[in-house]
Amino acid sequence: MPGLLCTARLWQAQIDALGDIADAQVADLTPDDSIAAMADCALAHAPPRFALAALSMGGYVAFEMLRRAPARVTRLALIATSARADSAERAAQRRRGIEAIDRGRFVGVTRQLLPSLVHSDHVDGPIGDIVQAMAREVGALGYLRQQAAILGRRDSEPLLARVDVPTMIVVGEDDRLTPPAEAEAMHAGIAGSVLHRLDTCGHLPPLEQPALTATLMRDWLLSD
Repeated sequence: MPGLLCTARLWQAQIDALGDIADAQVADLTPDDSIAAMADCALAHAPPRFALAALSMGGYVAFEMLRRAPARVTRLALIATSARADSAERAAQRRRGIEAIDRGRFVGVTRQLLPSLVHSDHVDGPIGDIVQAMAREVGALGYLRQQAAILGRRDSEPLLARVDVPTMIVVGEDDRLTPPAEAEAMHAGIAGSVLHRLDTCGHLPPLEQPALTATLMRDWLLSD
């Protein structure tokens, strides 16, 4: 499950690294404007049983998939995400972004915005370029649908205690959007979960720390 303004490119390094043990599928979260619809679409295209890895907005979809079909999920990886609903301030920021597009201004991910998404070491160069390219591919209408979905999502904190599959939680130490405190809260709420905090990493571990993220996912997929 990719995040806001992300495509399958987000996971390419892990898809390549784990091809010997995993038949990866990346959901398209651009056509729908609700988390429920995203979850239903992902479930319709998923195998009968599957391991579920999700980043940021994808984590909100993953929680909804767990509500709808808990028996189909064999293990769970929550990366740079949160179980909590938006704060009033964060929701207001999202609405301002929507209003800007309504006025005809979609700028994607600018160089000025990149430091809020990735570690400062990753702003200039291929990682920043990939982030900007993914945003352009999703486009203004996709962004509007995704932000509407995020604003309408349910609080998933009450669900944490019911998660009973092997769960890995990953967060960048420098994640400004879903900081380590959010990961710690999920870790505390999901019994038996494993938490990894990654150095020199912001909100996009699969891009910023691709080899380490792949190694952690391999261990997660093969764990008992």
